[in-house]
Amino acid sequence: QVQLAESGGGLVQAGVSLRLSCAASGRTFSSYAMGWFRQAPGKEREFVAAISWNGGSTYYADSVKGRFTISRDNAKNTVYLQMNSLKPEDTAVYYCAAGGYPRKTLVGVTSDRWYDYWGQGTQVTVSS
Repeated sequence: QVQLAESGGGLVQAGVSLRLSCAASGRTFSSYAMGWFRQAPGKEREFVAAISWNGGSTYYADSVKGRFTISRDNAKNTVYLQMNSLKPEDTAVYYCAAGGYPRKTLVGVTSDRWYDYWGQGTQVTVSS
């Protein structure tokens, strides 16, 4: 069982940076791949980024590639999403998720069905 809690969201202006954190409970965190998804009002949830269990592999949606960076600290049971050059279209509720136990590759990570556990989400609003 893994419980996830996101933090770090807020209201920011376009062009600035924001870092989201996702704290996980449980001793098996380091054996899960982690992903970030987002859902804007009236839209379906979409994949943002994923990172393998050991941080050795990452994968990004085209819309955030070059602006967002996913990382993890297994000693702290935490995964991060560094978001730079934010745009109004990045406005959404951001969710972290855990999947791929134990220590699987990132094949299939763009599908929310690949993940077993989800956080409650944190709101990010980017004003123009």
